[in-house]
Amino acid sequence: MEYDHRRLGRELDLFDTDPLIGSGLPYWLPAGAAVRQALEDYVRAQERRAGYRHVYSPVLGKRQLYEISGHWSHYADDMYPPMELDGEGGEQVVLRPSLCPHHAVIFRSRAHSYRELPLRMAELGGMFRAELSGVLGGLTRVRAIQLNDAHIFCTLDQVAEEARGALELIGRAYRAMGISPARYRLSLPGAGGKYVADPDLWRRSTALLREVLDAAGLAYEAVEGEAAFYGPKIDVQVVDGAGRESTLSTVQVDFYQSERFNLSYVGADGAKHRPVMVHRSIVGSVERAVAHLIEAHGGAFPPWLAPVQVVVLPISDAELPAASAVAARCVEAGLRVEVHGPSDGGSLGARIRAARLVPYQVVVGGREAATGAVALRLRDGRRIAPAPAGEVVERMAAAVAAHRPDLWPELGHQDR
Repeated sequence: MEYDHRRLGRELDLFDTDPLIGSGLPYWLPAGAAVRQALEDYVRAQERRAGYRHVYSPVLGKRQLYEISGHWSHYADDMYPPMELDGEGGEQVVLRPSLCPHHAVIFRSRAHSYRELPLRMAELGGMFRAELSGVLGGLTRVRAIQLNDAHIFCTLDQVAEEARGALELIGRAYRAMGISPARYRLSLPGAGGKYVADPDLWRRSTALLREVLDAAGLAYEAVEGEAAFYGPKIDVQVVDGAGRESTLSTVQVDFYQSERFNLSYVGADGAKHRPVMVHRSIVGSVERAVAHLIEAHGGAFPPWLAPVQVVVLPISDAELPAASAVAARCVEAGLRVEVHGPSDGGSLGARIRAARLVPYQVVVGGREAATGAVALRLRDGRRIAPAPAGEVVERMAAAVAAHRPDLWPELGHQDR
């Protein structure tokens, strides 16, 4: 395999693990934390623009919560055992395996009118899966997950449009991240008692998702046995460098939990009606998304995701003050920047090679220091004509803010 995120993650100081913390519980180093925060900030901003409202909910819930949601009867094998508070016989709480029960409770905590729908509720929240040690690996299979999750409470007539909007958000995010889906999968129930026994529920929700996929003109494959226990899903599949396929993003239609939690809104007729829940995740788990990005880009992330976006390279120690001034401009513009002087790595060529994964390499020589200009070298070797430092910083910041995979948008995409 050309790129393995586990190897690169350690080589690039992105993340690591320690037996004292535990298997399947990676920790994020500063460079990896910068990638993760950039991805989370992007997702939150996109959700806000799309009309989502963000909430926070506890990572614990009473066992009764998951009995109502159906997780306890259909998903208990993937959950951690309950913890008893106040000793034996006390209240039992569980590390949550999903955010949807909490969001259902948040929705029903207030009365709602049809005028409020669709109500889009989003959270980047922690959840936990009791994964067996043998299946754990790097960031792709972990026990503590940070999930980009959202639930849309809407009328039946709004479901298709909301699901379509979710697919558009997913497509936009993939373009920004510089990745492509391998395929779209319509995940359906299989045999056995793993799924809610309600044929009408499955028929209606599956028909809605087929309608969404067909209207979007997306080719897909229907696969039995891959649905959530409460409803079918559109799964957006990606493939890693070893050819292994996994699900990154999902859109789900759920008639089940609204019924279980007795959710309602007041319609135009003054009567109570049951909302439909649309579950959707733009990038899925942050851990799996970053793992895929590491492998897809070999550590050469799109500028907006790069741990260090700009490296300033003074040719000699004499230019260090000018280089530090350029770096300060970058910080003010919101860029992640480092200064690598001769004492940090020898010759200019050696320092350029050491910074090969940094999108923007700003060179400051004697002439540049005297005139307030800088020479810009892109990660792929292309050079931008020397220009005033303020202008170059402004253009780098604009390229980063555009959330595109291009290094310099007007030059087109040519990286690595």
